[in-house]
Amino acid sequence: MGDFAGAGAPALLTDHYELTMISAALRDGTAHRRSVFEVFARRLPLGRRYGVVAGTGRLLEQLAAFRFHPAEVDFLRRTGVVDEQTAAWLADYRFSGDLDGYAEGELFFPNSPILTVTGTFAECVVLETLILSVFNHDCAVAAAAARMVTAARGRPLIEMGGRRAHEEAAVASARAAYLAGFSSTSNLAAGLRYGIPTRGTAAHAFTLLHDDEKAAFASQVAALGEGTTLLVDTYDISQGIRNAIAVAGPGLNAVRIDSGDLSVLAAHSRALLDELGAPDTKIVVSGDLDEYAIAALAAEPVDVYGAGTAVVTGSGAPTAGLVYKLVEVEGRPVVKRSENKATVGGRKTAYRRHKPTGTAIEEIVLSQGEPDPQPGDRLLQRPLVRGGELVADLPTLEESRAHLRDCLITIPWEGLKLSAGDPAIPVTVAPTA
Repeated sequence: MGDFAGAGAPALLTDHYELTMISAALRDGTAHRRSVFEVFARRLPLGRRYGVVAGTGRLLEQLAAFRFHPAEVDFLRRTGVVDEQTAAWLADYRFSGDLDGYAEGELFFPNSPILTVTGTFAECVVLETLILSVFNHDCAVAAAAARMVTAARGRPLIEMGGRRAHEEAAVASARAAYLAGFSSTSNLAAGLRYGIPTRGTAAHAFTLLHDDEKAAFASQVAALGEGTTLLVDTYDISQGIRNAIAVAGPGLNAVRIDSGDLSVLAAHSRALLDELGAPDTKIVVSGDLDEYAIAALAAEPVDVYGAGTAVVTGSGAPTAGLVYKLVEVEGRPVVKRSENKATVGGRKTAYRRHKPTGTAIEEIVLSQGEPDPQPGDRLLQRPLVRGGELVADLPTLEESRAHLRDCLITIPWEGLKLSAGDPAIPVTVAPTA
């Protein structure tokens, strides 16, 4: 999960309207009312059948260091965003409440209460932007990546999208993709920060730098050995493969193809490599791959996929659509009744029901009630923070990655389809007790 005293949240990761509410609540005395907020999705992105909880570890690292520094408080005071009372409150801010949530790597569906934040109104509401920015991004990337992993049918995937995202989003995306089952990333910052295996090849620029393709390949092999991967489509792919084997020999680890009709080129390349006596040289393909393109290559002799833009942008769903809503004040359920945006009041308890075979059949969400578990039921929420302190024995990234693998096995096979359809598991929300 990472150390609780992490790098910290970006400065002033708070929305103007959050401070407006806090200022008014401090003035009228309601800021300190015990409150419960929940994070959930009203619906899944179009075409998706499940969501993936991701970003929990990153959130916990940032929460520990979430502070308002003197220069920030001075800015808010000078610009009239806050009054003196609110400025003093911000200067002393430390989260002292509780967090409960679905485990990182857990699946979620519409109305799943994936995170519950408990504390005073003011100390909870000021976290809305931080929590939603982390979860909406990481959950979106992880869901897209999980679909790609399913489409790859056990073949490794490399996350290669660092140049298609904000520099910090790129690192977070690499982490979310690894959580979802990608085998490695090209992002070295993610490797350093989270221990994710890193992998990379070379760009066309390296080939173009040299007088000819053979010279470029010879330089790369001399530096990195035959275990490297050579990019063979700068000029002519067939000649590129011949040059690669001529330079590196039949022990070359892999060739990469980054353009063209990948289905045709993969088959052609495999045949040529076999002909050249390099049956163990793998074929890596990349170039705007998403889950649909990966699925279309399932029957082709592709060994490794490289995914970039699609994975870091959520493959058409760049946000998970999560919201952060107040559901309880001083033990009393509160509800929003706006059309198409109504909420269910009260703190929720959620558990998932399974057949004896292990297949999940229903998620049950209770409001202000105690669960009545049956054999095969699994409670979904666990403590994350108590009294502002991280609880012990939270899962590591590797354990969360394994948890997601296990969860995907439990959903009905229809839920793994890439086509649009209903959520893989229905969610029943019981009314307030």
